[in-house]
Amino acid sequence: PVCPQDSLGRGLRTCYRYLNQTSRSFAAVIQALDGELRHAVCIFYLVLRALDTIEDDMSISLDVKVPMLHEFHSYLYQPEWKYMESKEKDRQVLEDFPTISMEFRNLSKVYQEVISDICHKMGVGMAEFLEKKVDSQHEWDKYCHYVAGLVGIGLSRLFSASELEDPIIGQDTELANSMGLFLQKTNIIRDYLEDQLEGREFWPREVWSRYAKKLSDLAKPENIDMAVQCLNELITNALHHVPDVLTYLSRLKNQSVFNFCAIPQVMAIATLAACYNNKQVFRGVVKIRKGQAVTLMMDATNIQAVKAIMYQYVEEIYQKIPSTDPSSNKTQQVIASIRAMSLPGGPMASRHHYSPIYLSCAMLLAALSWQYLSTITKATEEYVQAGEN
Repeated sequence: PVCPQDSLGRGLRTCYRYLNQTSRSFAAVIQALDGELRHAVCIFYLVLRALDTIEDDMSISLDVKVPMLHEFHSYLYQPEWKYMESKEKDRQVLEDFPTISMEFRNLSKVYQEVISDICHKMGVGMAEFLEKKVDSQHEWDKYCHYVAGLVGIGLSRLFSASELEDPIIGQDTELANSMGLFLQKTNIIRDYLEDQLEGREFWPREVWSRYAKKLSDLAKPENIDMAVQCLNELITNALHHVPDVLTYLSRLKNQSVFNFCAIPQVMAIATLAACYNNKQVFRGVVKIRKGQAVTLMMDATNIQAVKAIMYQYVEEIYQKIPSTDPSSNKTQQVIASIRAMSLPGGPMASRHHYSPIYLSCAMLLAALSWQYLSTITKATEEYVQAGEN
C-alpha cells in the first residue's frame, strides 16, 4: 500500500516527504488509502499541520495570529503565500506552503471545497480559544470539535466524495465529530504533564476545579489521590464517545478507509486503559507498548475485531475501578453501554476464528506491519494524534 513515489510529480513527492517527516506513524495509514483519496488526505493533513503550527507558535503575537487563523483558508488560493517567521518544529510546511497549496489546487474541486471549508471553520474556532480557557465540559467538547471533530467531519466528507464510501458517511456529522473527540480527549488526558511543562491547559476547569485550586496543583505529590480521581472522571467523559465510534466504523465498506479510521481509535482506547487510575500520568509519559500497538494495528481490520478490542479494554478499565472513586457509578454505566454494543455475538465474533483466506490476509498484514514498524519506531503515540495537538 506504499505510494509508488516515482509515478508522482515533484510537488506531490515533496508533499509525501513532508507527510513522512511530520508524522511517521500517521503517514503509513494515509499511504495505504486507495486511489485519489490518498492524495486528498495527504494534502488535507499537511494543510491542517500548517494551520496547527500557526496556532501552536507562541512567538507569533495575538494581533498577528488571529487574522492569520481567520484568513488561512484563503491562503490555499494564493500561490505565493508562505510564512517564514515560525520557530516551530514543523515550520517547513509553512515555509514551503506554495508547494502544498499548488497540490491542493490540483485536487478535484469536490476535495478542495471540503478542505477549504474545514480550514475556515477550524481557523475561526482556534482563534476563539486563543483568547479564552476551556471552562465548562460543553466548552471542552467545543474546543475538541474545532481542532479534531472538524478533522473527522472533513475526512468523512472526503471519503464520501471519493465514492469509496456512501454519502451518509459525510452527511452524519455527529458520528464523525465523535471520532475526532474521542482521539482528541485521549491526547489531552494523556498529555497532562507535557502540556503543563509547556504552559498549556486543556483540561476543563469545571472538572478539575472540584479536585484542586489550580490545574498545576494536580502534579504535586501530595495531591496525587485527587489528581487520579480527576483523571478517572475525564476518562469516563471520553468513553461516552465509544458507542458513536463503533456505529461509525460499522458503516464503512472500503478496507483501506476502515483501517485508516479504526487504527487510531483502538490506539486511543488502549491508551485510556493504560491511563485509567494511573498515577504515572502525573509523573511522566504513559505509552502503550510497541508490540501491543503492532498487534492492535494488525487486528483492527474488521468491525467484529474492533468490537472485541474495545470490549477487552473497557473490561480492563472496569476491573480497575476503585470502589471509592467518585465517578465509579458513571464509569460502570458507560462501560455497560459499550459492552452491550460490542458484546461478542454471531458467527464472526471471535477474533481467533480465522478462515484460510483470512490467514493469507494475516500473512500479508504481517509483512506490511514490518513496513509500518519502521514508521512507528519512535512514535506509536502519534497515531492517536489525528487531532493535531
